[in-house]
Amino acid sequence: MMRSLLRKTWLPVLLAPALVLLMGFRQVPLVDPQPIPVPANASQAQVKQVVGMALTSRGWRIVKNVPGEMDAVYDPRNFSATIAVHYNVRQIQINYVTSNNLRYEVKNGVRYIHTNYAGWIKNLVTDISNGLMLAK
Repeated sequence: MMRSLLRKTWLPVLLAPALVLLMGFRQVPLVDPQPIPVPANASQAQVKQVVGMALTSRGWRIVKNVPGEMDAVYDPRNFSATIAVHYNVRQIQINYVTSNNLRYEVKNGVRYIHTNYAGWIKNLVTDISNGLMLAK
């Protein structure tokens, strides 16, 4: 009885840190998202504003802002990711540029990166798409 209770209680407690560590090192293929279509009635200024707001609201720092392109860095702790966002009145394209401490590597011609990066980019795509719908 006591052994069973200890096993049920302590085993999950002892395994939890190991699982957290293993999850922290997961990599996924790095695939730049499909271009985001811009509604026909949106102006270049509106597109620029939507992209800028989406980046800053998610904690990205805009480090380059020229017509048709914004480069942004996400560096909240001891890692960073840099992306380039190219835009015009037809579409918006987000491309990976570089990163630090996100386990980026190329294996057999396939780019891999920490799984969190994919979530950050997915959130940006969603925010930009939603912003464009409201910019009508």
